[in-house]
Amino acid sequence: MKVLHFKLLLPALILGLVGKAQNPVIQTKYTADPAPMVYHDTVYLYTSHDEDDAPPGQGKFLMRNWLCYTSTDMVNWTDQGEVASLKNFKWADKALTGWGGFDNGAWAPQTVERNGKFYMYCPVQGRGIGVLVSNSPLGPFKDPIGGPLIGGKFDSIDPTVLIDDDGQAYLYWGNPNLWYVKLNQDMISLAGEIIKDSSVAKRTGQPDPFHYQEGPWAYKLNGSYYMAYASTCCPEGIGYAMSKSATGPWEFKGYIMKPDKRSTGNHPGIIAYKGKSYVFGFNYRLNFMQTTQHHERRSVCVAELKYNPDGTIIELPWWQEEGVAQIGTLNPFVRNEAETIAWEKGVGTERDSLAGMFVTGIDSNDYIQVRGVNFTRSAKSFNASVSSAYTGGTIEIRLDSLEGKPIGTCVIKGNGSSNKWLTKSCKITAAKGVHDLYFVFKGGGKQLFNLNWWKFN
Repeated sequence: MKVLHFKLLLPALILGLVGKAQNPVIQTKYTADPAPMVYHDTVYLYTSHDEDDAPPGQGKFLMRNWLCYTSTDMVNWTDQGEVASLKNFKWADKALTGWGGFDNGAWAPQTVERNGKFYMYCPVQGRGIGVLVSNSPLGPFKDPIGGPLIGGKFDSIDPTVLIDDDGQAYLYWGNPNLWYVKLNQDMISLAGEIIKDSSVAKRTGQPDPFHYQEGPWAYKLNGSYYMAYASTCCPEGIGYAMSKSATGPWEFKGYIMKPDKRSTGNHPGIIAYKGKSYVFGFNYRLNFMQTTQHHERRSVCVAELKYNPDGTIIELPWWQEEGVAQIGTLNPFVRNEAETIAWEKGVGTERDSLAGMFVTGIDSNDYIQVRGVNFTRSAKSFNASVSSAYTGGTIEIRLDSLEGKPIGTCVIKGNGSSNKWLTKSCKITAAKGVHDLYFVFKGGGKQLFNLNWWKFN
């Protein structure tokens, strides 16, 4: 299957942010509806996926699968590829007229862990909410019930799950209303009746103090229950409400982020990680870096979230181009996947049976930035796993700036096959301390080579 790769046309202002985290955090694909999950020491960022060829126009979504990215420092994200798709739900292959058929409608998911298993709740546009189960956060995921957990008649989009301190799990969802239901311990069956929340429900002819639209995200912190959601339309910001109970009543507290005309939609995902809190959402920056025409091609962003002493949330400005601070550093003396990226220009990612995920679509002057690389000792050499069915090229290794003097240049010759992976090496000079690392690709044509992993010695 041919994979489309878009080439970002980076404005000059990007160069002014060298060495700092940037939004959006994923640039190799269009991503939306972020659903972060912390498991052990890692953030698993599940997203929906806007296809490169989504047609122009608001509401023209083209979405077939769900992706996952991982990070241990909130800045460098590793592309784990597709973890599930509409094909996982055999019951959804009977298309409903007007919903784009079986090949569209993979909307906002959420994954939660319980007792060593991972439950992924997926809305299939117009057909209900399904659930997938795996023994690993990266799958493979399977449909254990062979049908929708929530049928299509209950505003069945945007599921979110909260597991309370007493072990009771709750599933929430809905547009334009907020619905909820208790889940059994197995997480794949209902423990009670489906209820429309009366405190957040729309009331005909009355003011709507909650401005609730869709995309709920439920969580508990310091004894308080929070319900964040896409609010006001359109454009959508992120509002939130608080409660003393998982089932409400909810009290509207304000905005986490007010609506902004630069984005028609939003979808919050909130986590606590390594002593800080973060809110994820999306904008359309990547789309508008290519065209002034609106496509439903979104890009996930993140900001640090802070609370007042009473538990209310300090309002944030619209997504800033400068992102969050890095937590810790990256070790260059172990194998690092090439698809671990803080920022890039021009490259894409693919998967094959030999290499797994790898970086592809590399043209001359494309680059990858990896932030906060800690050379605890002087590096002497650089190794990279590469393949090239084309002319080949070079990897210029630079520190802290695209204009920095190369500390090494690795020559990649064409080997006649994109499936033949070879390890190439080059000498390195003057690499010690903590630096931002740039791999700048040079060559005489397009599709120079593919890059699987790298390591310094």
